[in-house]
Amino acid sequence: MEDCLFCMIAQKKIPSKAVYEDDLVYVFHDIEPQAPVHVLMVPKKHISSTETIGVEDGPLVAHMMLKIKELSALLGLENGYRVVMNYGEDGLQSVSHLHMHILGKRKLTWPPG
Repeated sequence: MEDCLFCMIAQKKIPSKAVYEDDLVYVFHDIEPQAPVHVLMVPKKHISSTETIGVEDGPLVAHMMLKIKELSALLGLENGYRVVMNYGEDGLQSVSHLHMHILGKRKLTWPPG
């Protein structure tokens, strides 16, 4: 999608601090981290939200889930981590592109302040 922030980041049209990349996903550090370790994993295919994932996207979503373990080791999150996916305005989704927040190295309180 032409005007999608995360599509432009994954295409390297907007600079980011990359963590990992393959043919399906791009992972980068959040510019407003909510924890000492806070990265975002986005699919390179534009999917606007969890609500628009199709059956055909099953392998891509499975790939994303399976990458979490590898990324947690790469990021030094041996004592645990948090994975968050937001949907919609009430779910605090700020960019209309499917993404996973992977956070660690601190206990977060809920609800956020």
